Amino acid sequence: MKIDILTLFPEMFNEFLNTSIIKRARLKKAVEVSTHNIRDFTTDKNGRVDDYSVGGGAGLIMKCQPVLDCLKSVKQENSYVVLLSPRGTKFNQKIAHELAFKEHLVLICGHYEGVDERILESVDLEISIGDYILTGGELASMVVADATIRLLEGSISSSSIIEESFENDLLEYPQYALPREYNGKSIPDILFSGNHIAIEKWRLKESLKLTLQKRPDLLLNKKLSKKEIKLIQEIENNEENPKWLKNAIEKADKFMK
Repeated sequence: MKIDILTLFPEMFNEFLNTSIIKRARLKKAVEVSTHNIRDFTTDKNGRVDDYSVGGGAGLIMKCQPVLDCLKSVKQENSYVVLLSPRGTKFNQKIAHELAFKEHLVLICGHYEGVDERILESVDLEISIGDYILTGGELASMVVADATIRLLEGSISSSSIIEESFENDLLEYPQYALPREYNGKSIPDILFSGNHIAIEKWRLKESLKLTLQKRPDLLLNKKLSKKEIKLIQEIENNEENPKWLKNAIEKADKFMK
């Protein structure tokens, strides 16, 4: 995969591209990432890439000329162009998987109060990473790139991805590392049992518990298996469950029907 990032601040990506899994993926040739300074393409004699919004309004917007000329310099027939924008589709794991299948991904980092609307004619998808405003799209593009690159073959093991949160519409089960006891808190005995079937059941049950507590909305898109339904019933019928879990099950009931 090839990723081209169009930005006003390419220096922000130096550490991102040379750290941890992203660096490993680049070294293994799983992905090639390049940054391009939009400012290099402006025809403005003062080097400006922004201007006031026609008709008035607060702040400045990115001009279409430097952005579109920068895009033209990298765009190919197989390019998929993404604009990082507050009004875009909210990013999630499903979109990350879809982007991971693209041969050439172009990420445009918005800035200031937004971009000239005519830029949108050359964009395949607008993405937002949440309902808040950042100074620019650089951090958002790192989030999208990171989530996408780690799914590529050669980045991390496939087994690690399968068991992660959101991969099966459940949050990931609790995990522990030695020592067995620390500050009076112990690792559950079942994880030392060597009974892999029992451990798998415990982990799935704990995933269901966490999802019910923290993200019951995820169950709206999940088709529960018979095994999962049975485990939820076990959770619901356990009289020792804390009050928060009983309340969570009641609130999530509509998602499980």
